[in-house]
Amino acid sequence: MSDTIEGLKEAEKEAMNHNQTPTQVSRNHSNTTWGIVLIGLGIFFLVSRTGGFFIHNWWALFILIPAFHNMNEAWQSYRANGRLTKHARHSLMGGLLIGMVAVFFLFSLSWNLFWPLVLIMLGIGALLNGRS
Repeated sequence: MSDTIEGLKEAEKEAMNHNQTPTQVSRNHSNTTWGIVLIGLGIFFLVSRTGGFFIHNWWALFILIPAFHNMNEAWQSYRANGRLTKHARHSLMGGLLIGMVAVFFLFSLSWNLFWPLVLIMLGIGALLNGRS
């Protein structure tokens, strides 16, 4: 128990050294995700209006928002801990799965390909979980 308390004290000191509370750090990561998503959507709509590039299922781009958020969480967790923690692995796999669904809708891919890809992703997730 004293190890846990010491770990919390160290985390608090580190947050104080950066003049940010853990809540502020989390908020900054969320702002990064939203900024990237909005820039990406803006670029997509600009290109579709000016370049004649059009995707019929454009609404599927909004499915990418939680996918990018999960992948950003995984990246921030990896950067903070220097390794793929359980939280980072789950966020990464969730983001990839949601992103894959969006790609299937965006490009009108056959759903017959979806289940084999899900099995491959589950296998990769199992391998990553086995390395912890």
